[in-house]
Amino acid sequence: MQVRIYRPAKTPMQSGQRGNAKAWLLEYEPAAAKQPDRLMGWLGSNDTTQQIRLKFATREDAVAFAERKGLDYQVTGERQSPHRAKNYSDNFRFDKLEFGRF
Repeated sequence: MQVRIYRPAKTPMQSGQRGNAKAWLLEYEPAAAKQPDRLMGWLGSNDTTQQIRLKFATREDAVAFAERKGLDYQVTGERQSPHRAKNYSDNFRFDKLEFGRF
């Protein structure tokens, strides 16, 4: 089975702290395509490994687990957050450019 090992980016709701983004995650790649349920219209699959997310303290622990279980793994770098970091104090800077004022 193919697994992916990565370190998630911090969420935009976290202000400066790494929070849940300290741990390394191991996730299984989907083995079967998701199909819509006829009655409810929800997407689902018979592949239950998509529900498994294992957390590890270090990258080496995650790789050792994958090798011990005989899993084909791919390590990706730390995911980057698409949001730009902002400071709350920047809202009140006196040298900030404002439109409409001359």
